[in-house]
Amino acid sequence: MKKYDVAVIGSGPGGYVAAIRCAQLGMKTALIEKYNTLGGTCLNVGCIPSKSLLDSSHHFESAEKHFSEHGIEFEGAPKVNFKQMIDRKAAVVEQTTKGIDYLMGKNKIDVLHGLGSFEDATHIKIVGEDAQTIEAKNSIIATGSKPATLPFITIDKERVITSTEALKLKEIPKHLIVIGGGVIGLELGQVYRRLGAEVSVIEYADCITPVMDAGLSRELMKVMKKQGVKFYLSHGVNKVERKGDTVQVTTTDKKEAAVTFKGDYCLVSVGRRPYTEGLNAQAAGVQINERGQIVVNDHLQTSATNIYAIGDVVQGAMLAHKAEEEGVVVAEFLAGQKPHINYNLIPNVIYTWPEVAAVGKTEEELKAQGINYKSGQFPMRALGRARASMDVDGFVKILADAKTDEVLGVHMIGARAADLIAEAVTAMEFRASAEDIARMSHSHPTYAEAVKEAALAATDNRSIHS
Repeated sequence: MKKYDVAVIGSGPGGYVAAIRCAQLGMKTALIEKYNTLGGTCLNVGCIPSKSLLDSSHHFESAEKHFSEHGIEFEGAPKVNFKQMIDRKAAVVEQTTKGIDYLMGKNKIDVLHGLGSFEDATHIKIVGEDAQTIEAKNSIIATGSKPATLPFITIDKERVITSTEALKLKEIPKHLIVIGGGVIGLELGQVYRRLGAEVSVIEYADCITPVMDAGLSRELMKVMKKQGVKFYLSHGVNKVERKGDTVQVTTTDKKEAAVTFKGDYCLVSVGRRPYTEGLNAQAAGVQINERGQIVVNDHLQTSATNIYAIGDVVQGAMLAHKAEEEGVVVAEFLAGQKPHINYNLIPNVIYTWPEVAAVGKTEEELKAQGINYKSGQFPMRALGRARASMDVDGFVKILADAKTDEVLGVHMIGARAADLIAEAVTAMEFRASAEDIARMSHSHPTYAEAVKEAALAATDNRSIHS
């Protein structure tokens, strides 16, 4: 029987990063993965393929609608080769997953393919390609999540689909009905809207992206409406029926009136659920709560003291970078170090265009907590760089403590917001004030100047260019 210092179950961003950090710290490490490829949801059917389609569809939209303004002309209108678009996405995924294979070899990590399940707290049975039982002094559960659904919806994976199927369709939908106005629904909805589909987003709440700052939600919906996406807020879904190639969704609006939608595809994107099936966690003494999450303490340690859990399978935002940080924390804790995570400073991003990104507290949270704050906001359209690239939608908003000027939250929507948010995270990690950011030089012309200007606006309303 092979013996390891650490066995990691699941090879998504949390799992493979945890394995690498454990190996770097001198631990003999095994990585157990039930699928043929490494990388988990993120690399195979999540972050990477969705961004590939977002970028491809963005290029098409630019060619179709904006190239002529740049003086770029075609003989005839550009066309979508949807098969090539899907093939390119698959190639990006393959290249990325092979990169994980390389990292496993480089760090001398044993990769064991098969379903890992606990026999007890120190023994893991693997059923599949590398069938065997191993002994692990410590284990890290990183089994991730699966798409959630509603109890009355049957996902047939053909016309009533999840994000997994939406990433590999054989055709562009004529009318895509999206149930759920969160990150996944908006990103994939925008992909297919750009490619010519009619897209209807049905959301139970009275706003899209309800966990984000209300100002961002309003701005994103305004921009996506301009792009042709239709929104139906405060609509509760009651029934989803498939009749041949038609899907009918029956809802009730806020006036309690019945509203019916018909389309050829229905994307169910109502969130994700922790995935622990087949793990046999109870045999190891690992506690799972009523929401299906593995219960952990501040060190991500489960009720079995030698077993840890990270990522989507524990509480908190289901984000790849959150899982990565947790993987590093567990590895370093096992090595006797004293790592930490500031969960308040885990950024959240939506990769629509314009991109949406946020870190720290929202205005709604500050008001609910009775914290006195000041706000500074700057529009992207006031930037020379934004006008040059024709990316003028959006803004940056900085929230700072009214007394100390410490930055409490940064919320932005605009070009490259996914990258710009890193400046805010860095500043907030060092507990910067709005004045600190306002006095830093930002290169011109860039989108990042909006961060400086928002900081100036939060500091005695000193914005220069608005």
